[in-house]
Amino acid sequence: MNDHQVAVDLAERAGQLLVPMRAQMEADGAWPEEIMDAGDAAAHRFLMAELTRLRPDDAVLSEEGSDDQRRLSARRLWIVDPLDGTREFGEPGRNDWAVHVALWEDFGLSAGAVALPAHGVTFGTNPAPAELAPVGNRRPRMITSRFRSPYVAAIIADALGADAVRLGSAGAKAMAVVLGEADIYAHAGGMYEWDSAAPIAVAAAAGLHVSRLDGSPLVYNQPDPWMPDLLICRPQFAADVLAAAATVAY
Repeated sequence: MNDHQVAVDLAERAGQLLVPMRAQMEADGAWPEEIMDAGDAAAHRFLMAELTRLRPDDAVLSEEGSDDQRRLSARRLWIVDPLDGTREFGEPGRNDWAVHVALWEDFGLSAGAVALPAHGVTFGTNPAPAELAPVGNRRPRMITSRFRSPYVAAIIADALGADAVRLGSAGAKAMAVVLGEADIYAHAGGMYEWDSAAPIAVAAAAGLHVSRLDGSPLVYNQPDPWMPDLLICRPQFAADVLAAAATVAY
């Protein structure tokens, strides 16, 4: 398999592991925290074992693993979030959680996949997702967090006259834009490289605008994997979103 296929295959199979695990633990009366912890651990073990088998010479940065700083000198780094949206995974009936698998090479993100296992769908970088349908005359839709909407997001929504859509995981939010269910995903307040690498790779492959909120590129494999903000949106909204974001501190 090439790197694009590996990313899709691993994200998809990790999701196929998580769906029945969650159902069985819910049926057994497990607490949400138990379900969340078990899902994180199981998906991490699976991805680490498969990457070791399939790409033994590559470095890995996983949310659930230790951060080996030797990755900084690696030319190929897999950046994975075994279970993005852990809180949603622990809530019965919620489907806005994801599995992220991305490959960074010395020139940037080169492959990635985001699985939405509860929906039974996985998005990859090659082949890229289908071209978006036109927005038409409707108001733009801006996707935000279920529990926290940063001030800059409110400013952007007001400037563009956008309707708000709320979802859980970063992967689910980004794929809502890829699917055309939303048009803008602007995030401030920070996240980690594993939260955004695969969604950014897939969104870029789909032809969407991806950047920091100041318009600068998103840079990966940094000593500190914390990332302050990001923007994923349809290209026609990028200039207005960036202009609105520039009017406030975030």
